[in-house]
Amino acid sequence: MKKTLGIFGVLVVVIGYASLREGEAFLSAYNLQNILQRAALYGILGIGVSFVIMSGGIDLSIGSVVGLVGCIAPLVLTRLLKENMAEGVAIAMTLLACLAATALIGLGHGLLITKMRLQPFVVTLCGLLVYRGVARYIAADRTLGSSGFGDLHYIANGKVPLPFVEGFQVPVPFFLLLGLGVVAAIFLNWTIYGRYMLAVGRNEQAARFSGISTERIIISSYVLCAVIAGGLGGILFLLFQKSIQPDNHGNFYEVYAIAAAVLGGCSLRGGEGSILGVILGAALIQVLYNASNVLGFPTTLEFATIGSVILAGAIVDEVVKRIAAARRRRKADVESGSQAASRPHDDHVYRQTQQ
Repeated sequence: MKKTLGIFGVLVVVIGYASLREGEAFLSAYNLQNILQRAALYGILGIGVSFVIMSGGIDLSIGSVVGLVGCIAPLVLTRLLKENMAEGVAIAMTLLACLAATALIGLGHGLLITKMRLQPFVVTLCGLLVYRGVARYIAADRTLGSSGFGDLHYIANGKVPLPFVEGFQVPVPFFLLLGLGVVAAIFLNWTIYGRYMLAVGRNEQAARFSGISTERIIISSYVLCAVIAGGLGGILFLLFQKSIQPDNHGNFYEVYAIAAAVLGGCSLRGGEGSILGVILGAALIQVLYNASNVLGFPTTLEFATIGSVILAGAIVDEVVKRIAAARRRRKADVESGSQAASRPHDDHVYRQTQQ
């Protein structure tokens, strides 16, 4: 909770500074709607990767999976429509095929990590390369579009007007993020499975000795990450951008997702994190990026800023852990000292009782 409040405080400070410097440009309805839309899309990726991070792993392949889904979906839809299938049925089957494909990808990651004992970094780094290559191959490196999805673009680009705020509309992806966030938070904090996931992230060996099926938990975390970030996120980004370049669609999206999770309080060692914090982390990254543009900072420093933010989050996490460990040691020393001081008196009373 303290980390969540901290990231919220930083977000408020950044918004306040940008508002004071360039209030008219930064606080315009168009600009705020753009921030909300992008924060929601990247927040969905962040929620997906947070499950893996909280279970003690990492997934570097998210961006390539998003790119793969962006290439698969138009091709599958075109093939189904050529078979004279009804448009609505073809779209539904295409979406299900994309989600099923990402579930298999997550399952493959989990099995390689748990059964083959490969490092998550190696497995997902190879996935990053493999899925990008497959996407470019099946698309023949040509530009693909999402025009065949018709009205479905509304879920990525639609906006809902607020009844009491004139001129401001809330992007539909923001509502999707809120719904997903509520479900993810309930799963993580109110179900046994979610608590098991955190326990595995804190100490996998201790969790195994406690009777938890650690392999099943780890596999499920990679499946959830792939389906949410790669599947759902990939579909939304396809509809959001409308035009897909197989060689760069989704590039570095894993950086945004991991940064949002780390900023939101997810420890890279596992076992800690909150969904609300991840959402705030995604919002902070997009506000920083947008504010830098509004304030005239070089956009070429975007990735340098994100990298610095991730590094700062990791340093803060390590410092907090050391401080907490030092406090526990001091408390244990004080308690042991108090017990040692009380022993002579107890021995004296015992001897008097025996006499």
